[in-house]
Amino acid sequence: MGEKIKKAIGVEGTFKDTVVPMINYCYTNIFLGGAGYIISMYFSIFLTKVVGLDIEYAGFITMIAVIWDGVNDPIMGIITDRTRSKYGRHRAYIKWGIPFVAVSYIMLWNSFGLDGEKHPYMTVAYFVFAYVLYKTAYTMIAVPHTAMLPELAPEYNKRTQYTSVSYIFNSCGMIPSYIILLIMLSVFGFSDGLTRESKTPFFVTGILLAIMYSIALYATFKLVREPSSLDMKLEPLDLKAAFKEYFDVFKSRSFRQYFSISFFWEMARSFYSTTYIYYVTFLANQYKYYPIFNTFAGIFESAAFPLNYALTMKHGKKKCGTIVTPFMILGLAIGLIVQASQPGTPKATYMLILMILGVIFYPFGMSGIGFVCNNVFPDLTDVDELITGRRREGVVSTCNTMVKQVTGGINTFIVTLILGGFGLDTKSEATEFVEQSDSAIFGIRLCVALIPMVCAFISYLLLRRFEMTKDDHTMIRAAIATKHKYGSVTLTAEEKQRCEVLSGQKLENTWLGKDNDESQGHTLDKNENGEYIILIEKEEMRKQLMAEAK
Repeated sequence: MGEKIKKAIGVEGTFKDTVVPMINYCYTNIFLGGAGYIISMYFSIFLTKVVGLDIEYAGFITMIAVIWDGVNDPIMGIITDRTRSKYGRHRAYIKWGIPFVAVSYIMLWNSFGLDGEKHPYMTVAYFVFAYVLYKTAYTMIAVPHTAMLPELAPEYNKRTQYTSVSYIFNSCGMIPSYIILLIMLSVFGFSDGLTRESKTPFFVTGILLAIMYSIALYATFKLVREPSSLDMKLEPLDLKAAFKEYFDVFKSRSFRQYFSISFFWEMARSFYSTTYIYYVTFLANQYKYYPIFNTFAGIFESAAFPLNYALTMKHGKKKCGTIVTPFMILGLAIGLIVQASQPGTPKATYMLILMILGVIFYPFGMSGIGFVCNNVFPDLTDVDELITGRRREGVVSTCNTMVKQVTGGINTFIVTLILGGFGLDTKSEATEFVEQSDSAIFGIRLCVALIPMVCAFISYLLLRRFEMTKDDHTMIRAAIATKHKYGSVTLTAEEKQRCEVLSGQKLENTWLGKDNDESQGHTLDKNENGEYIILIEKEEMRKQLMAEAK
């Protein structure tokens, strides 16, 4: 079975040495995929309908947590890059973050007697603390985990395989998390709607998920092997140098392209996901089908994975995004025409069909650019090294996680402001349909369809302009390895031009282009297939041949 799986995902080598390390690394994705998924679907409406807070307060809680994210993410990136440990620069933080994950996730889903209507300020203060603690724990794990990938998988296609396995494990976090919550709501009698009495199923769910995530995180820490960083040399660091670390990341043209693509994709995704439960409940009057809609969404997002993977392996890392993203825009457009209807009428049937089509097209298309962004990110660290001469996975990965966390959190706050400002009534029970004002309906459509469509289209256009290819990446790695080995590298005019395009700078202004002695003639080697040979790979091949000879 192992060999069949290995062949299916196109990896070479033994199952033990290739697929198992990917699985070990991706156990953490059970937490990264599951925890945020449940929060994005239920936390806002949990605060408003179960805890009793006004929708503006719910947005304020998210906003404060996001501001903290903007502070702790950059700090964590620098810390993990400069960590000396026998476990390596990144892995130990996954273990140290487990207690914070467990405590914060339980706190997020229980107000411990605080009532949002009777004691709004105390309730807001409590959930601000709980959410800030969760964001701290998430950052403590996500930044080092993301930063570890370029080191574990230096090769272009191998990184695609790691990303593919991480998608599977994201689903292994999302689906069980969602099922556990649905079971708890059903067991405690709240499967038809949320009320002020729905506290117990959320509390029990929080405990169960905290245990599940903690086990997954410990598995990654225990099973992943990262080289020791005890002998790492560190440059002096002060506040000015810390700011410069992040300023230098944006010198890379490839990173700026990636950042723009990821930013607008996350804008589209977070506006939609935050608004969706309000759209289903207060615009469409279809709350009882909410679990079904989410099940369809999970199925069709997963169904896109084989296509995304096959297109990536055959045509490069951006191809799947350019092909499937239009389905995302089509799915979003359905939110413009769905209307409320009385159950049992022909109109209700038509609306239900439209909504099912929406939750088929949107997640299928959304997965495209999402796959591209996760897949491209590790390659950016090599362009960064071309410019700076240093491995800065933590700093670069911080910018990756900040796009997702900060953008998503700010958008949640904006959504609550828009919905509240347009007069959405969220105080009545979910089992009772309340006819909303025209302005409230427009506010929902604005957040669930119009804004996401515009952002998704911008992201799609930007993606088509992204330029790095597999040959580009291999050439950069070969040039960096040559420079490290000899202190000098000689590039052809074409190679120099590609480095300048990807870095956005004149080669002589980068680490790779400085202090080169052209007379040394340290050019880049290629194999019989015209592919660049990286010096470290040549050394590994030599050792392997010697071992076989013995």
